[in-house]
Amino acid sequence: MAKVVGGFLVPHDPVMFVAPDAPKQEIRVRMWSAFEKCSKRLAELKPTSVVIVGADHYMLFGTTCLPSFLIGTGDVDGPLDAFPGLRRGVIPDSAKMAQHIAQHGHENGFDWAVARVLTVDHSIAIPNQLLVQPLRDAGAQVGTIPVYLASGVDPYIRLKRAVEVGRQIREAIEASPDDERVAIIGSGGISHWVGTAELGRVNERFDSEILDYATRGDVDSLAGLSDEYILKNGGNGGMEVRNWACAMGALKGARGEVIDYAPVPEWVTGLGFVQLHLQ
Repeated sequence: MAKVVGGFLVPHDPVMFVAPDAPKQEIRVRMWSAFEKCSKRLAELKPTSVVIVGADHYMLFGTTCLPSFLIGTGDVDGPLDAFPGLRRGVIPDSAKMAQHIAQHGHENGFDWAVARVLTVDHSIAIPNQLLVQPLRDAGAQVGTIPVYLASGVDPYIRLKRAVEVGRQIREAIEASPDDERVAIIGSGGISHWVGTAELGRVNERFDSEILDYATRGDVDSLAGLSDEYILKNGGNGGMEVRNWACAMGALKGARGEVIDYAPVPEWVTGLGFVQLHLQ
């Protein structure tokens, strides 16, 4: 039977690729090294599939259709918004498991939007390239399952619903008869202000609060935050904590270990890296 083997909470900061030399060298080395450490720890879990929970940034679905939660169940490529060092290409998928998660959801009250072909954006592509692709380069066969939550632009998925989606993902995985080992990655955050006059602001106090919830595995307190509180203290980019909440919901009972954190205004984000350890 399939099982969830662990997870990670990581940023998906495109400015790291656009302006790689902007912060001081010490910070640059630490943040890139944090991605490398997460990838090495992911390899230790020996996953066959990795679910990456990201957000649309008004470039995939736009104003004509904004799904509350969506799963890619077929061919995957990207990112649509390619950057230097982050080029568009085919992303190996886990279509069978993704289809199973969607079907299991429909049978249990979760009406997934599905994309049978999906070009992802950087919220999926960055964790895929920096965490998952090194496993493939080392010879492992690992498929990526992209999940999108409405956490980048409104109307936002409710935080509690994001947690429920995560729990449904885990239930679906555990209901699969296939011999799969699945890791879950929550991609985004922490505090950042996108396209506003406060661009470049980072709120360390808010970031510390979110990291504390993650380390204690307190997903209920995280889900209890109001949108008004997050927008005021974490910015519109801070709404991506929904992706973290979803991953935490999929790993109920897991405790988090902070691998690294730094406020990096030069990269316009509070960058946090957490491993979620199942008990």
